[in-house]
Amino acid sequence: MTRPDFPHILWTEGNGPRILGINPWIHDFAAFNVWSRPVGLLACLDMVRKAGASVALMDCLNPTWGDVHWPKPGKYGTGHYPKEEIPLPEQLSFMDRRFSRYGLPHEQIREALTALDPKPDAVMVSSIMTYWYPGALDVLDMAAELWPDTPRFLGGGYASLCADHAKKHANAHLQQGPLERSDNWADFWSRINSSIPQLPDNAGLSLALDLYEDPSYSIILGSRGCPFSCEYCASHALYPNFCQGSPNAIMRSIQSEYDRGVRDFSFYDDALLVNPKQWLWPVLDQITEHAPDLRLHTPNAMHIRRLTPEVCTRLKAAGLHTVRLGLETTDFDHRNDVKLTREEWESGARNLLDAGFDLDDIGVYILFGLPNQDLDNVAHAVEHVRAFGFRPHLAYYTPIPGSPMFETACAASPYPLANDPLFQNNSIWPCVPGGFNWEEARKWKRLLHGETG
Repeated sequence: MTRPDFPHILWTEGNGPRILGINPWIHDFAAFNVWSRPVGLLACLDMVRKAGASVALMDCLNPTWGDVHWPKPGKYGTGHYPKEEIPLPEQLSFMDRRFSRYGLPHEQIREALTALDPKPDAVMVSSIMTYWYPGALDVLDMAAELWPDTPRFLGGGYASLCADHAKKHANAHLQQGPLERSDNWADFWSRINSSIPQLPDNAGLSLALDLYEDPSYSIILGSRGCPFSCEYCASHALYPNFCQGSPNAIMRSIQSEYDRGVRDFSFYDDALLVNPKQWLWPVLDQITEHAPDLRLHTPNAMHIRRLTPEVCTRLKAAGLHTVRLGLETTDFDHRNDVKLTREEWESGARNLLDAGFDLDDIGVYILFGLPNQDLDNVAHAVEHVRAFGFRPHLAYYTPIPGSPMFETACAASPYPLANDPLFQNNSIWPCVPGGFNWEEARKWKRLLHGETG
């Protein structure tokens, strides 16, 4: 029996089947909430609701749900998750680090799911990072225990990119690739013994953000996929086609969240500045005119070469507060691609400052731990970024199945990356000779902060 004051999961109105979405816990060495939302799951719930289903959401990482005491919020709605230390997985027993389950307490989730009435006709579980699969398996087992006859579906990065592993370990049907793909759409409805409805308009780009009660932040999704083919990225394997939404639909979503009191919005686009006339400029113009107190954030790195004076001025006028750039490396003469030249980097940096951005607003991602990478070049890049007055951030390399670089990573790593996604965790520095160690970690931390010695 649940406590009378315990928060309940609520179904939306609908005459069709009841679809429950669950965003699982994170099992990892470290985790931080940077405007986290399970975009793929929210897109799925939006699609099935528009097709007539009643939907509900249990997000194990939702900071505004339940009665648990969360750590003090950080800037603009970011912050730490509550966590519970759990045993290291046997595969990672060599690591000298604490391992935790991040998110709402395990028993609180079980209590809420047990109280769900009526029970779901289907359960959708998301999986984001491949090596976070233990959290997804945990909630799938919980759902199977509570509702053994209810179909369970696992989608997202782990299900799509590590299908062989997921087939062996996940107690669910695998949804590989986007639900809006015609074969996935038909398969989902047939497995829950329902007629196949027409796919709603704007499928994949419209999100069920209203399922979050009293949100402290929200997100903007103007596109899916990416037109670029970075060696370390698996975007093409997950979303082969790059598509952009309509400005009116995107602005309606922003306005709806804004009317609920949300002021912090994070862009979730992989290629935010590509073809900005399609949706970004119209949306920013409306934000500038109608929501001048809105704060925008770009945790996904923007492409520096596209930071023209016009772009920087528009972003600043619309309220961009958190700027993240993808520099990757300053070894411009030996890059494997032509994404960025020294002149483009220096021009983009100047344009940001000329547009009025403060140095504290700007962080620059530098890739660390690539296969066969010269770490002296990483140290040089950190110093180069600090010389501009920007804050450098190490973007620890994650070997992702489906990315062009994955086979190279497998050859360079002492760990069986292809056999178990746990070895793809960037916290173990899977492609750095010798792997993670505390002395090296402290050295890099000092370098990032400009400390000597």
